[in-house]
Amino acid sequence: MQFKSLANIVVETDLHGLEEGNRTEHLQAQRCRARLDHLESVDAENISEWGNTRLKRILVDYMLRMSYYDTGMKLADSSNMLDLVDIDVFQEARRVINALQNREVAPALAWCAENKSRLKKSKSKLEFQLRLQEFIELVRAENSMRAITYAQKYLAPWGATHIKELQRVMATLAFKSHTECATYKVLFELKQWDNLVDQFKQEFCRLYGMTLEPLLNIYLQAGLSALKTPYCYEDDCTKEDPLSQESFRKLALPLPYSKQHHSKLVCYITKELMDTENPPQVLPNGYVYSTKALEEMANKNNGKITCPRTGFICNYSEMLKAYIS
Repeated sequence: MQFKSLANIVVETDLHGLEEGNRTEHLQAQRCRARLDHLESVDAENISEWGNTRLKRILVDYMLRMSYYDTGMKLADSSNMLDLVDIDVFQEARRVINALQNREVAPALAWCAENKSRLKKSKSKLEFQLRLQEFIELVRAENSMRAITYAQKYLAPWGATHIKELQRVMATLAFKSHTECATYKVLFELKQWDNLVDQFKQEFCRLYGMTLEPLLNIYLQAGLSALKTPYCYEDDCTKEDPLSQESFRKLALPLPYSKQHHSKLVCYITKELMDTENPPQVLPNGYVYSTKALEEMANKNNGKITCPRTGFICNYSEMLKAYIS
């Protein structure tokens, strides 16, 4: 009778597992279909709406990566695009990241166990680094015997491939957490937990085929690379240039300068292009403005021109035409 009851429990457990697996597969298939339908739905009539949805997806991706989970979920929900973003995937990452920030490795180790085969294929060192950190924390707590037992059980299997790192970390048993020796002192620094968070994020993105950089950064850099010139970093860079802002300058720092085959002159006053239809003219003080701007100024001021940058005043008849080659 007891054996029969036990068998029933096992069967029920297996059925529950199958149902859970089927439910997960169904959700994944539903999302794939929704994303394919979204890609196929774009046409000339709804291109603006489609582009707006794409922008929101990029923003949600950025928010989730930057740990603004609640805001990202609200934007996705209010825009009716939950099937077009990976909220549940990032929620999984959120639990691990929060634990690491609280100096707990158990959730991260559980994640490594769940994805062991895939991490092994990518030659990931995340589990090893987590084990090292757990060992360090035992040494920090001056629990040497537990640390040795832990090393024998969890670190020894890594000896064949990471012997130098193991030798270094095992030496902390002698140097302790208060050591001033730089080689071992760094192992006890709290920034090691931040390094683990960064490493987990990299492994997580690699595992799910995501870019390491947020999509928003990638798109912004693509645009900034077309705008970046040496002039953008000068003090008198026009405020209309996105690269006049420090945040954009920082984002564009590793990017090359754009290749400009032809110079483009933009009027300081009207912000319009100066060309053969609206040629540039030079004031006696050397500043250049468009003909359109200077004519409008002269008509309003009885033929007088006032340089907006220096306050210099002259007659319109004193202008010299500049030629663009």
